[in-house]
Amino acid sequence: MTSAFWIILKRDLLLALRRRSEIFTVLFFFVVVISLFPLGVGTEEAVLKKIAPGVVWIAALLASTLALDRLFSADYEDGTLEKIVLAPSFLSISVLAKILAHWLLTGLPLVLISPLVGLFYHLPINTILVMMLVLLIGTPVLSMLGAIAAALTLGLRGGGVLVSLLVLPLYIPVLVYGAGAISTSMMQGVSIEPYILLLLAFSLLAMVFSPWVTAVALKISIE
Repeated sequence: MTSAFWIILKRDLLLALRRRSEIFTVLFFFVVVISLFPLGVGTEEAVLKKIAPGVVWIAALLASTLALDRLFSADYEDGTLEKIVLAPSFLSISVLAKILAHWLLTGLPLVLISPLVGLFYHLPINTILVMMLVLLIGTPVLSMLGAIAAALTLGLRGGGVLVSLLVLPLYIPVLVYGAGAISTSMMQGVSIEPYILLLLAFSLLAMVFSPWVTAVALKISIE
């Protein structure tokens, strides 16, 4: 199981590096979204600080959905996914490897470039650090929930649109608590610990159940 996990993870990362345009599309979309809001609402510092938590999470949610429809579709089209499903190793382990590869290619880069929000929205250093922390905790949940939707819509015409419709409502709790943690970090004497603990709980629950649910959805879609 361990060898299958690392083989699939390495394979997906290598294939993605050959299609760098998809990775850059996600990052470019994130940067464009966070840079458009100041142009629309003005450059007043108080207003930008107030909307920054919601903007960064909305941009992350939308950017993460761009690559979801390709999570399993490429392997489905060339027959690789059927071999993975029929392999003797646990399918959920292989699914977890693909989800991790997706997060490393989309979620982690968003965390690393998120300090740009601090430049656009006049955020203090401690708020930027909190923002990076909550994105680091919350973006894996986006990949894991998105994998379920991608598996359910596998092979359907217009699957990308269906993935967005299915997954965006599931992202709402992460959006609320992630943005809440960033907003609270700008308040004096208010702890962000409850938000962090809730996001960690979401991540742990998603890590436990998402690979298994995604594996079942893949079997249904292939059959």
